Amino acid sequence: MSLRSAVLVAGFVLAALNLRPAIAGVSPLLDEIMTDVGLSPAGGGAVTTVMVVCLGVFGPVTPLLARRFGLDRTLLAGLLVIAAGVALRGLDGAPVLYLGSALAATAIAVMNVSMPAVVKEHFPTRVNLLTGVYVASVVAGATLASGLVIPIEHATGYGWRGVSALLAVPALLAALLWLPQALRKQSGAQNGPRPFGAVLRSPVTWWVTALMGLQSLTFYVMLAWLPTIFLEAGLPADQAGYLLSLTNLVQVVTSLAIPVLAGRRASQVPYVVGAGVLTVLGYLGMLLAPTAAPWLWMIVLGIGQGASFALALLIIALRPADPATVTALSAVAQSVGYAIAALGPLLFGFLREVSGGWTVPLLAGLGVLMVQIVAGWFAGRPATLGKANL
Repeated sequence: MSLRSAVLVAGFVLAALNLRPAIAGVSPLLDEIMTDVGLSPAGGGAVTTVMVVCLGVFGPVTPLLARRFGLDRTLLAGLLVIAAGVALRGLDGAPVLYLGSALAATAIAVMNVSMPAVVKEHFPTRVNLLTGVYVASVVAGATLASGLVIPIEHATGYGWRGVSALLAVPALLAALLWLPQALRKQSGAQNGPRPFGAVLRSPVTWWVTALMGLQSLTFYVMLAWLPTIFLEAGLPADQAGYLLSLTNLVQVVTSLAIPVLAGRRASQVPYVVGAGVLTVLGYLGMLLAPTAAPWLWMIVLGIGQGASFALALLIIALRPADPATVTALSAVAQSVGYAIAALGPLLFGFLREVSGGWTVPLLAGLGVLMVQIVAGWFAGRPATLGKANL
């Protein structure tokens, strides 16, 4: 591998690692943030809500940016804005907390949409492998952020503001590695056709969007409520936290391996359906016997959810014929998908409050998974979006 290729891959991986820490790093520090800033529980929860909403709202601007500036420069700008956003929210006052969070999430939304197109453009013969690397890096970034912010805070004594500012450092390092690529002549989608019309007219787009949204919904539900489910089932708090970490770690390994295998086949249906079934089994374990074998349920759930996320992004990268159409499909699928996902934790909590337990919410989650499997069946079938359809 040449030095240029090594720098390209390293910049790509480090960029992917920056796509979740700004979000995942909030939850462990939330009590401290609320106390320091003077926020109510609703105000504290709004920090994450604002970020997830931004993921859905601002993704559609990405094709416009890519056409104007090119994918590589758009990605570079996203990294710099993430750094600015996480640094800004560490300043004093609730307004800058929300503004910085929204700024970082807007950049993440743009990068979420850009990354599958970057894979298609720079690694056209290794889409399956690099998609796996990309997804594993995203999950690893979330896992590292949620697990390390408290130890870093204790080790440095900086407090939550200093730790928030430190999250800008990996984004700046990624920007430095990506800078040589951004300075090269841009050959991205900006001079190509506008593929949104064909993408919006295709049934494939909406099956892919449903798959992306529903698997994201079940993921964010577990991210928000999984420890609480085990706590109320009788497990100690530290074990409930470890179980969440376990399922996230399993997702890192799964999301790296599955795209390599699934990308070799024209149809990803067996993999998508299998991933959905495994996620169902994880939910059933928590519903029927949460304390009997919780480690097993989390391993099964991690395999299913990690594979589902990886496959959704792999399909986004594989179905279009060119990077411009990848960007358009990614914008639709991820924007609508995250809008769907944002409702999940809220509705899950509402069902818990109304029903007085976790049986009804988990049954609702199983219903969502059934729909996800159906969407995956249609999204995973061979199809091509792009120039031939324009």
